[in-house]
Amino acid sequence: MGEEVMKKSMITWIVIAVILIAAVPLMQKVNLNRLGADVYYTQIQGEGKKLVDKIGNGETLVRYEYELPAYDQDGSQKTFTFTADKQLREKAYLSLFVKEGKGVTSYQEVTKEELPKKADEKLQ
Repeated sequence: MGEEVMKKSMITWIVIAVILIAAVPLMQKVNLNRLGADVYYTQIQGEGKKLVDKIGNGETLVRYEYELPAYDQDGSQKTFTFTADKQLREKAYLSLFVKEGKGVTSYQEVTKEELPKKADEKLQ
């Protein structure tokens, strides 16, 4: 009887280990900045404001700040300020991931076809 319990226990631990090992690659693909965020859509207008900061070791960090109107899937507008580590392509469409109290936490370039209809109408 004791040997059977040990086998079941060993199988349980093996199953748990397999699940954990399989979950690691999946967790690496999850962008926590997007999890639970509201999504707004915008189009890049202008070059962005170049921000240059010096970091601790004397190197400079260049970012670009954008302040743009954005629309949710229902066409409601809000204006957001966010930064990018490179100059974004003029006229590119973006989905902005926004969390309350944190503002824009992430963005992703999208095609015009991926825009919700009401957001697309507002971005014309």
